[in-house]
Amino acid sequence: MSVSANPARAAELAQHYTLCESALREKDRDLWLAALFAPAERRRHLHALYAFWMEIDEVRAKVTQPLLGEMRLRWWADTLEAPGGEGGAAHPVADAVMDTIAARGLSRVEFATFLDAHVVDLYDDPVETLAALLAYCDATVGAVLRWSAACLGGRANAEADRVLADAGTALGLTRILRRLPLGGGRFVPLELLDRHGVSPDDARAGVDSGPLRSALGELRTLALSRFEAARARAGALDDGARTALLPVATVPLYLELMSRRDYNPFLWVAEPQPWRRQWRLWRAARAGL
Repeated sequence: MSVSANPARAAELAQHYTLCESALREKDRDLWLAALFAPAERRRHLHALYAFWMEIDEVRAKVTQPLLGEMRLRWWADTLEAPGGEGGAAHPVADAVMDTIAARGLSRVEFATFLDAHVVDLYDDPVETLAALLAYCDATVGAVLRWSAACLGGRANAEADRVLADAGTALGLTRILRRLPLGGGRFVPLELLDRHGVSPDDARAGVDSGPLRSALGELRTLALSRFEAARARAGALDDGARTALLPVATVPLYLELMSRRDYNPFLWVAEPQPWRRQWRLWRAARAGL
């Protein structure tokens, strides 16, 4: 029986979408505000995708050992692969994201790839190369932007893929840089540390030094260059893809704050003023990134 033919099931699903929005509004105001600019009839799908993203991002913090984290990721993978939405209704976010996958024709394979990419979050092994870090950003943040574009009716083509990939890299790198005070030093690639003469142990421990700040500056420069590349070509995209890019609009604000001389990247999580982030999103929704 379809959801539309079952009023009780439709009400339950609507409640689960509402719970996704509530979690989003509480935990990530930027994403919640960005979703407000999406068409009302598609907005709930963004709420589901973003809430799912937050759930996976929080796995490491919710477990005491990597194996338990892998078990959680495996549960998500098995649930999203189950036929007919079996097993997901008991979890509001799982239920909503499974309905979104079905309603918008999203690829379950891409969700499996997304979950596989997040396994590295659970371990303390450092990222070896810059290429590996960029691949991680694309498989995680980039994937969410691509799903968002599909949910908003964005046409998939090479140009849109390129812009969304650049935007995903910009946002992914910015999120990694913001998490340095929370133990994210292992995401600074060994290749980059070696180029700047920084000990991997110092990077993981957050030992402040000129060479390490120089390495982080290179990551900020790369994030900003990818943002600018996405912004330069975003105007050629359709409305759906441009709206999907809105979570990236605040990237320059975070990078600007992290570039200040008095900013300590290992003690403070970059947090621009809320009104500035809201204004930036409003302007991007009307004039583009």
